[in-house]
Amino acid sequence: CRSAVALFGLGRMGANGHLYSGFFGRLRWFAKRFGWAEVFLLPMRIIASRLVVPFLSERHFEFRGGLLPCFYSHYNITWCNERAVEIPLARWYLEQSKGRVLEIGHVLGHYDNCTHLVLDKFESAEGVINEDITKWETNERFELILSVSTFEHIGFDDDEGEESSAKILAAIAACRIILEPQGRLVVTVPLGYNPDLDHLIETEKLGYDRGWFLLRYGPRQWKEVSKSKAIGTQFGRPYPFANAILVAEFDAPK
Repeated sequence: CRSAVALFGLGRMGANGHLYSGFFGRLRWFAKRFGWAEVFLLPMRIIASRLVVPFLSERHFEFRGGLLPCFYSHYNITWCNERAVEIPLARWYLEQSKGRVLEIGHVLGHYDNCTHLVLDKFESAEGVINEDITKWETNERFELILSVSTFEHIGFDDDEGEESSAKILAAIAACRIILEPQGRLVVTVPLGYNPDLDHLIETEKLGYDRGWFLLRYGPRQWKEVSKSKAIGTQFGRPYPFANAILVAEFDAPK
C-alpha cells in the first residue's frame, strides 16, 4: 500500500478525480483505510527512520526454498512495512527476466534505477505512462509484468463504494493478454486491506496459476506459510500495515 506516499503526496500523485487528490482528500482517505491513530504515528515513524534504519540488523526470509534479504529504506518507511519483503521479491523476479518488462504501479523506481516500462494510472513521474491497464493499447508483448502492492487499490481506492472484484479481474486479464507465450504476470498484494480482493483469494477466484503466502511474525520477520494460515490475517494488526502478503503468478493465456 502507498501509506506515506499517499498521505504526504510523495511521488507527485495526479488528479483525475482520485480519492486521495489534494492533501485533505489524502488525509480523509488515509484515516479511513489505516485509522486516525496512524495519521499521528506515521509522521513519527518517518522522523525516526533516520535514527532507526542504520541500526537494524540484517534479516532474511525464505521464499521458494531460498533466502532473500529484507530491504530497509527511508522512502515510504519501507523498513517497517511489507515493502521490506516485496522489494527483494520484485528484484528476484527482475533478475530472472531476460526479455521486456512492464511494471504496473510506479514502485520500484523509487528504490532502484529502473529501465523497464512503467504504467501507473495516477502517479506522475518521469518515464511513467499514465494509463489504465484495462484501456491501454499497445502492440508490445512482455516476458514479465510485475506489480508491487498495487492491485489491492484497483476499484477500491479509485472508485469509492463500488465492488472492486470485477475491476481487479479485468486488470489481470488485460495484463495476461499482453504477455509473451511463455511470459508471466507477478503481483504482490497485502491481505486484509481490500475485502473484495480477500474474498477472491479465499474462494480461489483470483485465478493465479501459482501462489505463495508470507506471514509476518515480528516487526521485521516474515516466513512462508500455507494459504490456510495466511487467510484472515488482519491489516495493521498486530504490526503496522500488512501482516500477510500473497505472491501470485499468472501465465499467459493458452
